[in-house]
Amino acid sequence: MPENCEAMLSKVPAVTLGFWIIKILATTLGETGGDTVTMTLNWGYLAGTALFAVVLIALVIAQILSKQFNPTLYWATIVASTTFGTTMADFADRSLGIGYTGGSTLLLACLAAVLALWYRIEGSVSVNTVSTPRVEAFYWAAITFSQTLGTALGDWLADTGGLGYEGGALVFAAGLAVVVVLYYRTQVTRVGLFWAAFILTRPLGATVGDFLDKPVAHGGLNLSRPLASVVIAAFIVALIVLLPQRAGQHPGAEPTPS
Repeated sequence: MPENCEAMLSKVPAVTLGFWIIKILATTLGETGGDTVTMTLNWGYLAGTALFAVVLIALVIAQILSKQFNPTLYWATIVASTTFGTTMADFADRSLGIGYTGGSTLLLACLAAVLALWYRIEGSVSVNTVSTPRVEAFYWAAITFSQTLGTALGDWLADTGGLGYEGGALVFAAGLAVVVVLYYRTQVTRVGLFWAAFILTRPLGATVGDFLDKPVAHGGLNLSRPLASVVIAAFIVALIVLLPQRAGQHPGAEPTPS
């Protein structure tokens, strides 16, 4: 590959079916992993949030410093962001007492502000443009807010909305199905659909994760959080190895041969 073409490759993966499968598993792992630290190990929401914040910041810095797309590093950062999102949303909703509705509203405003600033400065919020440190900083800020928002939305629909974990998962799965239909049947902006799908996969994973590890009395299966986390992590590693992982194409690059 020519040197100038390589430089135009995005530092995030191409958005394929495999991407979404791993993303949903990563969000589920974020829920079970976060609950393992804050509840099973009894660290509490504040300490758990601080722990995962440090891990997330370190991985984001490593991701930005990396010269090219690294699948293992990228997905480790995604898992860190979704785990941080779990503990941060729980801390805001429960420890700060603003509730699921207040937490969801606040996080939605934060995500909208990041995307608006990103668009104003760069002229696009497409993930295919993630190839410079500044765009990467916007990308990971948006990712983190979307992960945290997804957790709050999942809890809001399952608890405040009264649908339970199974009902919440079905609603968010239906939302994703609508996004898929819009993608294949309409000319709705692909960038907007990507972010809609990215946000919806988080509460889907959150409600599935809660369904797996919450007590039976609360509508869950009461499975071991650490065991569920290890099994999901093993699936993610297997998929990263088995499924094709390639960098997304920057709009300015030459098309990659199929």
